Amino acid sequence: MSAGPLRIHLIAGEPSGDRLGAALMRALTRISARPVTFSGVGGPLMQAAGLRSLFPADELAVMGLAEVLPRLPRLLARIDQAARDVARARPDALVTIDSPSFSLRVARRARRAAPGLRTIHYVAPSVWAWRPGRAAKMARHTDHVLALLPFEPPYMQEAGMSCDFVGHPVVERGGPEDHDAAGLRARLGVSERPLLALLPGSRAGEVARLAAPFAAAAARLKAARPDLAVVVPMAEGVAAQVAEAARGWPFAAHLLDPRGRDPAEAEAEKFAALAAADLALAASGTVTLELAAMRTPHVIGYKANALTAALLRRLIRVDTGNLVNLLTGRKEIPEFFQDDCAPEALAGALAPLLSDGPARERQLAAADEALALLGRGGPPPSERAARSVLARIGAPMR
Repeated sequence: MSAGPLRIHLIAGEPSGDRLGAALMRALTRISARPVTFSGVGGPLMQAAGLRSLFPADELAVMGLAEVLPRLPRLLARIDQAARDVARARPDALVTIDSPSFSLRVARRARRAAPGLRTIHYVAPSVWAWRPGRAAKMARHTDHVLALLPFEPPYMQEAGMSCDFVGHPVVERGGPEDHDAAGLRARLGVSERPLLALLPGSRAGEVARLAAPFAAAAARLKAARPDLAVVVPMAEGVAAQVAEAARGWPFAAHLLDPRGRDPAEAEAEKFAALAAADLALAASGTVTLELAAMRTPHVIGYKANALTAALLRRLIRVDTGNLVNLLTGRKEIPEFFQDDCAPEALAGALAPLLSDGPARERQLAAADEALALLGRGGPPPSERAARSVLARIGAPMR
């Protein structure tokens, strides 16, 4: 390893990976005893942290067989392009972040072109939930894994990779007291009104399937509570799509648009909205932990393409799609999938959360328990991840 700058190549293809990558970049810069340079693929937050992205990361934010197939030629071309870029850069380490269908294919091709390449994957694949054989395949071209969940390292180690539990990044966001919820409410003019956050996803397919039932559920709630206000924090890649959908909603909503704004400011506004909301209706995913961290009771819904859903039903090995429910072993967060994700069911589950009572209390207790298991109270996960990366490649730390 040279005595010059430490060269880290990162690949992240979705908003959640972009957040992980940006925090990791900042922690590496802070902790490494050598200067660090970054290259690869990332979104606006990673670019703000100093990455010049090889191509727009939002091209990779697709999920489900029906969504991927029409874009497959383009995705395959991007895999080739990214792998060639890694091989040309010859970094001290390649860190692939989530998005395994894309990033692990890049790692495999890059490793063939550069056999000595050190490869690290951030976010262990959910082999405990479905397709357990993925770990063994991944081990052929991955040296080390950074796990977000405390029970994941044994699965990775059994397959032949080293693995550190580094904690979930959501615990780094603090709690509602760390975000300007009151200021956001004042700016929106809803200081004295109940506030519902609608979060129909960060991918185009999610928004296409969830915006309508989510809006219809919100309309049912508003019929019972006319003073209910609605805020919609939008992901940048789908902001235009959400804004277009909102034009047809039977109520006015406060849309938080990140386009053209400083990414860190837009992210801070999103968390202020989550903290300000009295309750939320969200697409299944990382956002459920973000809502838990902000102590905002919520209901989860999801609809996949019918073909994707049929395949998943044959593969899934767990009976919940919600990490709070999974970690605690209790189903305190209501979740509705496919045909069950209907306006009347969603509104019925949301209604008890509008006022103080047992439903809210159980959710908040479950949220606190899950966050403790994810590392709250310990070192920041981004710092733990950075130290794990540096230790793996033998780089000195401050």
